[in-house]
Parts: sequence; C-alpha cells; structure tokens
Amino acid sequence: MRGFALSALHEPPFPARRHPDVERIARESAGWVSDLGLVDDPAGRRRLAGAHAAELAGRASPQASPDGLRLLTDLINWLFVMDDACDDDGLGADPTRLAPTVAALLAVLDRHGDPDAPAPIDAGPLAVALDDLCRRVRGQRQPALLLRLVSQLREYLLALLWEAANREHRRVPGVAEYTQMRRHTGGVRPSFTMTDLARTPRTGAAQRSEPALAALDALATDLVCWCNDLFSYGKERGVAPEAHNLVTTIAGENGQDEPAALRAAAARFNTALATYAERDAALAGAADDGVRAFLDTRRDWIRATYDWSRAAARYT
Repeated sequence: MRGFALSALHEPPFPARRHPDVERIARESAGWVSDLGLVDDPAGRRRLAGAHAAELAGRASPQASPDGLRLLTDLINWLFVMDDACDDDGLGADPTRLAPTVAALLAVLDRHGDPDAPAPIDAGPLAVALDDLCRRVRGQRQPALLLRLVSQLREYLLALLWEAANREHRRVPGVAEYTQMRRHTGGVRPSFTMTDLARTPRTGAAQRSEPALAALDALATDLVCWCNDLFSYGKERGVAPEAHNLVTTIAGENGQDEPAALRAAAARFNTALATYAERDAALAGAADDGVRAFLDTRRDWIRATYDWSRAAARYT
C-alpha cells in the first residue's frame, strides 16, 4: 500500500525547503518531551523519535525564527503523543474514557496561557505540556493568533470524541462527514496557526476572513490530511479496521474494493492539488506581503507533508 501511495499521488508543484536548525531543534524538543514526562515507556519514545517532528516542522516552516520553529516542533510532538494515546494505546476507543482527558485539556485551553495560574500538574503531562505551549504563545504578544490557536485546539479535542464514538459503535462515517471532521481531527489547523506565528510578515485577521483565502486554507488542510491518510493506510489496515481514513470511508460509502478505493482517494488528492495550484497562482498575482506569507506557509506545508510522509517511520 505504501508503494501504491508513492506511485499514484502527484508530487506537489512547490519547491522543497528545509530550515537549517532542524537537528538542534529536534534535540531541544526531545528534551522538552522527556522533561515533562510526555512519554514514559521505551516503545513510546522510539515511536515518537521515529516520527521526526522537527523534520516535518523544519520543512513546513523553513523561514521560521528559531523560537518559532521550536514552538511548532513542540506542538507537533504534543499532537503526535495525543494521537498515539488515542489511536495506538486505546484512549480513543471509548468516549467515556477519553472524556475526562479532553475535559482537563479544555480547562487548560480556557486559561489562554495565563502566566499567573498554577501549572495543571494534577491533570497529567499532556495538560502540563499544553499549558506550557499556551504560555509561550501568549508570550509572543499576538492575541489574535493565541485565540485562533486555542479555538482550533478545542475543535481538535472535541473531534477526537467524535472518533471515539465511531470506534465504540464500529461506525464508518460517510465521505462528506469524514472529510469535514478530518479537518479537525488531523491537528493541521493549529499547526498552520503556529507556523503563521513563527514567521513574519503575518496575515492579518481581515485578510484571513476573505472568502478566497478561507477556501484555500480549507483546501490546504484537506490536502495535508488526505496525503497523511494515503501514506498511513497500510499501517492502519495492518493493525485493525480503521474507520478514520479517506480510503476506508470511500470503500464503505461506494462499496468499492480496496484497490478501487485507493485509486479513488489518490484521484481526489490529485484533483484537489491541481485546483489548489490554480487558486494559489491566481491569488499570488495581486498579493501583498501578508498574503504572500500565507500562501508560502500553506505551500510549504503541502510539500513538507508529502516529502516527510515518504520517509516517515511513523507510517511503516
């Protein structure tokens, strides 16, 4: 299945770039994970190390400040730990088990990184790490980006409960429902926001509300998530039937066999990528510095996801 993904997907028509400080940031972020106790077993540490969060961050944000790249890498590591707890360690198999964790993390987000609040030590390492991320983002003095990040992380956490309910009932969602919810379960939108924070100039709130930019942002999110689904499908199907994958939902809705569903998912990605490139080019012609930064960030994320996925041990 991995070979199929490599051969069927079109390569994004954007240049591959990489931040020069990836190796140093990888060491620093690994220390952050260790110091906060985010992963407490050897297998989990090997799994997280094999994900190469700094490599993904460095390709997605090649022009970030060092502090910005570190924040993005730490966020990606946190998302990987949360996803692994839900997908591989059983936390996400039962909504009643997941709900207290989500509630504790929502309580952290509600504080918006308040520097005067005590660290949520009693809520566990995931909460402490999330609180640290929010405090550091608040320290950047970009309140609009902090509010956007907090909102998107709330959506991510609540979408995990949707996944857990589906798993509990062995329910495979339809394609339209899945593609809508995948924009939240993938953790891509908060990663985009952290990338926006990591570089200058930044896109203003008024610019981001423009329908054309909002639509492009949603399409970029889809492309990152669908690329992830195609590369991860072989691993997911090898462990257990997994409802939360574009291939699985296409097969379930259309009654297609696995090869046909894989071809359909790849075709959906390729068509969306061509549409994205057309819209991107149209917007780039009259873009100011803020919009150019927005476009660069989304291009880098699409390209980074493709390149990182090809090499990631996470999907083998």
